Amino acid sequence: MEIDLSKLHNLLSKRRDEIERAVKGTGFLPRTVIGVGTFLLDNEGDVDLLSAKQLATFEKFLKPLLERPSQ
Repeated sequence: MEIDLSKLHNLLSKRRDEIERAVKGTGFLPRTVIGVGTFLLDNEGDVDLLSAKQLATFEKFLKPLLERPSQ
């Protein structure tokens, strides 16, 4: 899986409100999702470095947000 690092950076820096809306009511904290995204940015988008929980967080929240156009 290849991640567009530019889109990820944009999501984490300018679209945090979308992350907050996505996690609302799920029991996850926005900072957890942001932390996974930051980890991916720091590691050039290498999802193979994610733990099982981090990968699940990525798949559930970040991936869908990255796949849709910015608002």
